[in-house]
Amino acid sequence: MAEMGSKGVTAGKIASNVQKKLTRAQEKVLQKLGKADETKDEQFEQCVQNFNKQLTEGTRLQKDLRTYLASVKAMHEASKKLNECLQEVYEPDWPGRDEANKIAENNDLLWMDYHQKLVDQALLTMDTYLGQFPDIKSRIAKRGRKLVDYDSARHHYESLQTAKKKDEAKIAKAEEELIKAQKVFEEMNVDLQEELPSLWNSRVGFYVNTFQSIAGLEENFHKEMSKLNQNLNDVLVSLEKQHGSNTFTIKTQPSDNAPAKGNKSPSPPDGSPAATPEIRVNHEPEPAGGATPGATLPKSPSQSSLPAVVVETFPATVNGTVEGGSGAGRLDLPPGFMFKVQAQHDYTATDTDELQLKAGDVVLVIPFQNPEEQDEGWLMGVKESDWNQHKELEKCRGVFPENFTERVP
Repeated sequence: MAEMGSKGVTAGKIASNVQKKLTRAQEKVLQKLGKADETKDEQFEQCVQNFNKQLTEGTRLQKDLRTYLASVKAMHEASKKLNECLQEVYEPDWPGRDEANKIAENNDLLWMDYHQKLVDQALLTMDTYLGQFPDIKSRIAKRGRKLVDYDSARHHYESLQTAKKKDEAKIAKAEEELIKAQKVFEEMNVDLQEELPSLWNSRVGFYVNTFQSIAGLEENFHKEMSKLNQNLNDVLVSLEKQHGSNTFTIKTQPSDNAPAKGNKSPSPPDGSPAATPEIRVNHEPEPAGGATPGATLPKSPSQSSLPAVVVETFPATVNGTVEGGSGAGRLDLPPGFMFKVQAQHDYTATDTDELQLKAGDVVLVIPFQNPEEQDEGWLMGVKESDWNQHKELEKCRGVFPENFTERVP
């Protein structure tokens, strides 16, 4: 009997919940159709908007922080592999081998310490901060349901009062249900009205603490890593001094793929690669007097133990900087004009930001708005014919491969 009674209570509760859902659904339909008024609270709705914005920002910050930590871990692994390579090539009879190995161990420990502190002082704090949102989000949704219950009870009570045939017993019961629904709603509403603004204001201190922690940890990490790198440099300088009598040459090899822009590697039709400088590293003392093109560059005091570098110079190319600004201020030339080039071969543009060139076209070279966007071997310019016709850089300018052109007066 007790079991049946328990089942009866459960069945009754289920039926009550089903009835509540039906009543709420009916009330929402009437409100959407404009046949029933809806209780509005603009201040609370603003709090909910702030809450959703705060949750979105916090979730994004958590995701980006995890990405940052994954990058630190990947960089740690790459650094470890690089040091392992150095240890393998460092022969036993070379000076400083033990010091280099110790530096590699400290490097590994420093990376691990940095990652762990980021987890402890940033990620765990981030997780705790976001941990409070699910409960509040659930309570906001529940408050919304209780508000619908309150509106439904209010409308039911009002309809009984305005009915032609009044049933006092039903009116009394409806009033009792209205008071109960109002009490439940207002209790939840008051709590959230206090908590949501407080949570919203807390984000400032949280963001400050989080980013201060990250910045401080990163600053200390780089300071300690800088010391290790300096120590490794000292070991290698010592090795260079002992084995510094050798002379060797490093020559850049012409490539069929140079110059390149993104994944594209245009070369002139004749297949002749652009001239590349030869860099010779010579440990012999440099001749007295000032350096001239093709001669050994003088060493600075801080470089007395480093190899001298011999560079054969070639005509200067542009890398996002203005060479003399010969066209500055002239109305017949585009702003920032540097020099002219003439296309020696046809070039078919493969992207919307490129110039289409025909052999013989004259191009007015101008600097990149953002020098970091310039790829090696590419220039920014506007065809002279387009400039003379339109005088509008935004419509006419584009990039083109330098090795398809020659500089002209």
